[in-house]
Amino acid sequence: MDQFTLDAIARITTAPRETYESFTVDPLTPLLGAEIVGLDLSEELTPVQQKDIRTAFLTHHVLVFRDQHLTPEDHKRFAALFGPLHLDSLPEEGSDPYILKVSANKDSKAVVGNGWHADGTADDEPSLGSMLYVTEVPEIGSGGDTLFANMHLAYDMLSPAMKTFLDGLTAVHDGARPWLTLGQLPPAEYDVPRNEHPVVVRHPDTGRKLLFVNGPYTSHITQLAATESKAVLEMLYDHVARTNLLHCRVRWQADTLVFWDNRCVQHHATWDYFPYSRYGQRIAIDGTRPLA
Repeated sequence: MDQFTLDAIARITTAPRETYESFTVDPLTPLLGAEIVGLDLSEELTPVQQKDIRTAFLTHHVLVFRDQHLTPEDHKRFAALFGPLHLDSLPEEGSDPYILKVSANKDSKAVVGNGWHADGTADDEPSLGSMLYVTEVPEIGSGGDTLFANMHLAYDMLSPAMKTFLDGLTAVHDGARPWLTLGQLPPAEYDVPRNEHPVVVRHPDTGRKLLFVNGPYTSHITQLAATESKAVLEMLYDHVARTNLLHCRVRWQADTLVFWDNRCVQHHATWDYFPYSRYGQRIAIDGTRPLA
């Protein structure tokens, strides 16, 4: 393990741990993710509980709540504590425009979220985060885990020379790319977003730097030639996908809600349960424009 990695880990693992008055926190790894024990999200949360959740969210970036029995209104009420709800860009006719159904079964040819990415980074203001509530898991008892990667740590683990090189660069994020890479065109009713964001941004709440590029949406780095851009982006994508220290894994159980910070983590929904089924509902929360 090189010194850049050791230094990056030391800065995080030696930071003081937060204490919580209203629930127990069980970290998934020393560097990312935690299970929250002792909260019922179907009930109105007290100001102390809300404060503790916000602190845990900024500390661990991925929060897991087990054994939750939520109505869509419960789900939306909890999400609204963190900001305005994000409208689905392609809602199903007659469905709730704030709730995206995330499902797969024996007839599926693809699944939502299969591959490392952050949600909606082509938007002018990508979402703050998402809450995915899964109520049906594969009957075989496992499969469909979601992996998360810490983009603060992904930046921290780079060499000083690479950080200096990336700081100040910008990249174009194109909402058509997920369709174009499959040889398809976006739906005619989809107002395709396309925006330029810094390659390295600061978290709006903590000020910490993080990498802000991902394979499905980032088309190129503006200041580089095409071949240079491709080489740099592929190096960064490989870093995110292959550096296990960046990752945590959430093993889904029925009635689990996971809340992740879309601003500083990427996620990858593994599709390893075909032909079995999984069903969940996702609500996203409005964010702000990424800034260097």
